[in-house]
Amino acid sequence: MSLFSQIWRPHGGVHPPQHKDASEIESVTMPLPEKIILPMSQHIGAPCTPVVKVGDTVDVGQVVADSDAMVSAPIHSSISGTVTAMKDVLLPGGRKSQAVVITSDGERRPHSSMKPREPKTFEEFIEAVRDSGMVGLGGAGFPTHVKLNPKNRDQIDTIIINAAECEPYIVTDYRECMENSWDIISGIRTVMTFLGAGRAIIGIESNKPAAIAVLSHMAATINDPRRSITVKALRTRYPQGAEKVLIAECTGRIVPAGGLPADVGCIVMNVTSVAKLRRYLKTGTPLIRKRLTVAGSAVERPMNLRTWIGTPVQDVLNFVGLKQPVRKLLYGGPMMGLALMDPELPVLKQNNAIVALAEEDVQEIPASTCIRCGRCVDACPMSLLPTSITKAYMAKDTDALKRLSTMTCMECGCCTFSCPAHRPILQTIRMAKDILRTAK
Repeated sequence: MSLFSQIWRPHGGVHPPQHKDASEIESVTMPLPEKIILPMSQHIGAPCTPVVKVGDTVDVGQVVADSDAMVSAPIHSSISGTVTAMKDVLLPGGRKSQAVVITSDGERRPHSSMKPREPKTFEEFIEAVRDSGMVGLGGAGFPTHVKLNPKNRDQIDTIIINAAECEPYIVTDYRECMENSWDIISGIRTVMTFLGAGRAIIGIESNKPAAIAVLSHMAATINDPRRSITVKALRTRYPQGAEKVLIAECTGRIVPAGGLPADVGCIVMNVTSVAKLRRYLKTGTPLIRKRLTVAGSAVERPMNLRTWIGTPVQDVLNFVGLKQPVRKLLYGGPMMGLALMDPELPVLKQNNAIVALAEEDVQEIPASTCIRCGRCVDACPMSLLPTSITKAYMAKDTDALKRLSTMTCMECGCCTFSCPAHRPILQTIRMAKDILRTAK
């Protein structure tokens, strides 16, 4: 038994409607946009600073922004054209960010830096990962080169590939499994080689049997006598794809409060991230394109779109068509997604869906008094006490918020989903976390 192993008994989670209507729709590529908008905050960590100015000509794949901070990742242009503006944009969640606006010349002229990479050492590998601009493509947006370079690298024995995709509507990772299975397996082997990990586990919810079959077949056919890459079918339960939940389900290891996956010998990568990394090493094309699931009750033709990063969301909606007025527009799914107030905001690196909901699917039910039923406690996968956290927030009691491990909340939304009183529990916890950040 591994040093890190413990008995794991699953706790919490919910079963929201799946709405995976776009599962079997093959990905299509959008036309080039007339312009792109590239905010300087497209990942967890320090925002980038533009390295171009208004009037500059840029090429596809050219770095237009970067940062000296360790937790950051460069931003590349997804089109060729001219920098026509620098402006501030207000991102969902209230974050203000500077943005570079590039108008297309229609030429798709590649930058000279777009060449295959063949790293020989770990240091060269990490440098290549950073140069790719990669961040976690499952939604979190953590810079990949930081994740793959933990301080205890010699203790990493397991790479976990997150293909659970438990959020309603979203099927981009499923399409990656069905359309690019070899890139996934090849990317996993590359990461295992440079990190010296002895095994990899691909975790997929059991409601995706076709993806399980495809990846199991690919893993079995490679020349690997040790069968070091395996596929694990997971129970269909939200939030099965949350990092700490996934580690526990796949290995039985428990990440301690405030800890990281590396603390229990694991690195977790999104399935599309590992495939994209392999393609970057092969072609030199950085992260300039994203697959999006575009769905929801207001969408005329649900699709899986290969979109250019920076494309205005309105362009995406125009491409798929709308059959009803949009009552609510989301970056991501309805459980963890963020409401999008302005459709002129762009597709970001970490976006994996645009969900457009009609009036019929947006219920605004007034919150009533908490009845102390405990459903939010039962639903919390992190075994927190949401009602106590909200009470401490209302009292602005930072000491109590710390004792209640408020920062451990992964913001999955299970508490709000399960609340019969329709209380905005998750939103309150987010504000409580802001109080703690300010108090530091």
